[in-house]
Amino acid sequence: MKLQTQLTVPQENNQIDYSSEVLLVGSCFVENIGEKLEYYKFQNLQNPFGIIFHPLAVERLVFRAINDSEFKEEDIFFHNEQWHCFEVHSVLSTSDKAVFLNSLNTSLVQLKKYLLSASHIVFTYGTAWVYRNIESNELVANCHKIPQQQFKKELLSVDAVTKSIGNTIEAIKSINPATTFILTVSPVRHLKDGFVQNSQSKAHLIAGSHQVLGSGECVHYFPSYEIVMDELRDYRFYSEDMLHPNKTAIAIIWERFKEAWIASETNEFQKEIGAIQAGLQHRPFNPESEAHQGFMASLQQKIQTLQNKFPYLKF
Repeated sequence: MKLQTQLTVPQENNQIDYSSEVLLVGSCFVENIGEKLEYYKFQNLQNPFGIIFHPLAVERLVFRAINDSEFKEEDIFFHNEQWHCFEVHSVLSTSDKAVFLNSLNTSLVQLKKYLLSASHIVFTYGTAWVYRNIESNELVANCHKIPQQQFKKELLSVDAVTKSIGNTIEAIKSINPATTFILTVSPVRHLKDGFVQNSQSKAHLIAGSHQVLGSGECVHYFPSYEIVMDELRDYRFYSEDMLHPNKTAIAIIWERFKEAWIASETNEFQKEIGAIQAGLQHRPFNPESEAHQGFMASLQQKIQTLQNKFPYLKF
């Protein structure tokens, strides 16, 4: 018997089309959906502060952006020859203090811009396990390979998850009441926490997310975790580390996301854009040949035709 996770399908006028602006924040699974949105040239912003795993870290960055609370020198620290910030992922870390602070605050402006204008915001939560810096007593988004004895590990309760997600949504609604929220839990297992502890963590995230769903019609749940665990419950759908979904699994999840959230009238444009993307990735045997030059001219004409309809498209 083939199992298929039931999807919540929004009203047609609430689906993502080429006029939509989509903000995606959270766990690494954000990048899987985000890459597909980017490939098909939907307007989107993905994790301006890098991968963020737990709800309280997401909440903190959202409040910082909304309140224009710039990062200052006291928010950063030097370790292993680089500047870091406990609120963001190490992908932003750099050896130059001024460059680092400027990058953090530029990302903050970028995040607020999307919080104000996004038609859809996707929050993907990865874990309910958090680390508290013992010296500052603050929860961190990333430990930046600092010795573990400087942190205390805690599990967020279901109530704490619910409250944090609710706070985040209410804050955004105060500046952008028209946006639609899509909550999802990352299917990537955090087995460093342990098998049982990972399951407990995911359960808290799922339960907390579902408690928030009752807060209004603007909040929805996409079952990415359930699709992988129930529909794709076979290791052939995992990458070599046996933790992350592979390309086949990601393609299946994307199709299910499209089924629920991508407006059907975009299908033809997606086909056109997919054909252009394939053409741009083509490596000719002889780039100087007349045939290839004609092919490229035709490709540029197709791009121009699409850009006339959607000026923001960039290839």
